[in-house]
Amino acid sequence: MTDALQPGQTIGILGGGQLGRMLAMAAARLGLKVHIFEPAANPPAGEVAHKTTTAPYEDETALTSFADSVDVVTYEFENVPAAALDLIEARVPIRPNRISLATSQDRLTEKTFLRDIGLETAPFATVITEAELAQALASVGMPSILKTRRLGYDGKGQARINDRHGAPAALAAMNAADAILEGFVAFDREISVIAARGLDDTIACFEPGENVHTDGILDTTTVPADISTATRERAFGIAGTILTALDYIGVIGVEMFVSGDKIIINEFAPRVHNSGHWTEAGAVIDQFEQHIRAVAGWPLVDPVRHSDVIMTNLIGDDIEQVHAIAAETGARLHLYGKAEARPGRKMGHVTRVLGPATDR
Repeated sequence: MTDALQPGQTIGILGGGQLGRMLAMAAARLGLKVHIFEPAANPPAGEVAHKTTTAPYEDETALTSFADSVDVVTYEFENVPAAALDLIEARVPIRPNRISLATSQDRLTEKTFLRDIGLETAPFATVITEAELAQALASVGMPSILKTRRLGYDGKGQARINDRHGAPAALAAMNAADAILEGFVAFDREISVIAARGLDDTIACFEPGENVHTDGILDTTTVPADISTATRERAFGIAGTILTALDYIGVIGVEMFVSGDKIIINEFAPRVHNSGHWTEAGAVIDQFEQHIRAVAGWPLVDPVRHSDVIMTNLIGDDIEQVHAIAAETGARLHLYGKAEARPGRKMGHVTRVLGPATDR
């Protein structure tokens, strides 16, 4: 492929957390270098990257030097300031593209985009003032969830409203940030599809995983998901529709609710995704190498699943279980190199192989 990076060339990654760390490790397997740009000191990805720049996203000199040192830029999280991206994009390609990032950064923009391309979402309405919240509750109904439009993750920036008496406290919890009210979806299960699109427009989808959350944080992903063949194929089609509409390059994570014979889109993440960590032990290629291949212009691999697996996040004090987990046969342990365990902090994950691939 004419646009493909050659071994020895460099991929820039914005963000130095565990996803950047795993991307850097995948790039190294393919003979590609990684340069991390991260504002915080001693990021997990820095331990395995070829080079790390520690500087704020407002440091134009550091950003310019970073952009000039790499051949393509990708990112491991969504909340990169637009001004930083403007500077980088003037010097080097960004994959996935800016439209994909901007769409995912704002929940209202994201929901509107999904609806406009013909996909079903929960009912939603924008909220800033008390009057708008009252109007939104009348149209969306209750129970519902009030969320900040930007910067929320792992259940942060969210407040459930069961009745009108809970509305003032929910609005106060937004701290005057622009918000969106989403109707509560009564679903049978939550699934996610990890999919990729390459420079040659090839689309490759991993098997849907079935997700269970605890306190707003992903706890487990089980593959195969307990869904019908028809639902599986529709989930693949939904992921492909989003990738094509965004002219997307790279791996995407699409979260969906399954309710009877309906699929309702929750959100998408324009990056490798926590619910895709199972691919390290359950498929012929993991999501991290697939993403590196896509942004580097390499061919994608058909991500055939060879095993049934369950991935469990290790959060906070779960890190104390690592020696017991390490003794398990069929358990693939992956730690993130974080120095301090805190409540709610993802310290690693373990994927347990349950047996050869089966269909439910």
